[in-house]
Amino acid sequence: MQSSQIQATLLALSALGLASSASAQQSTSATYSDWVLQCANDAANPPKKTCDISQVTQVQGKNITFSRIGIEGPVKGRPIKLIVQFPVNVSMRGPVEVQLPETTSPALSAPFDRCLPAGCFAELELKDDVLKKFNSTEGTGKVTFKDSSGRDTAVPLSFKGFHAAFDALSKE
Repeated sequence: MQSSQIQATLLALSALGLASSASAQQSTSATYSDWVLQCANDAANPPKKTCDISQVTQVQGKNITFSRIGIEGPVKGRPIKLIVQFPVNVSMRGPVEVQLPETTSPALSAPFDRCLPAGCFAELELKDDVLKKFNSTEGTGKVTFKDSSGRDTAVPLSFKGFHAAFDALSKE
């Protein structure tokens, strides 16, 4: 793996709250319906902090995380990315698709980028037109992918509170 890929993976893990630091980090969180805003001091740049909004789904009836969908804080000059994490039991050949409520075609689609012991990740660019749709809906869409057996798997994606969470993220 190239240095830039490793750095991007660590950034994605950090933005989704999956990376831990040896030193204690001061962090804050706020809940906006089904979305959580998390911020932590950046250990490498002490006055700065890294923030993201995310939504976690758990295995039904258990306290085990199945998926995490998140957006890192917007950085001027870089596209906004929706980062999706699923268990390692995925097919790398099929795309990850994000579907808005009451629609039949995906709003976003991209292949998995990489798999690590923590899961497999896809980064989907959120262009302005899709971001506007995300901000204007409150229903439940879905994120789909194929598991390693080629079966379609769908995870619900709630947009309830997305607008308020993304607005708060943009102000951090």
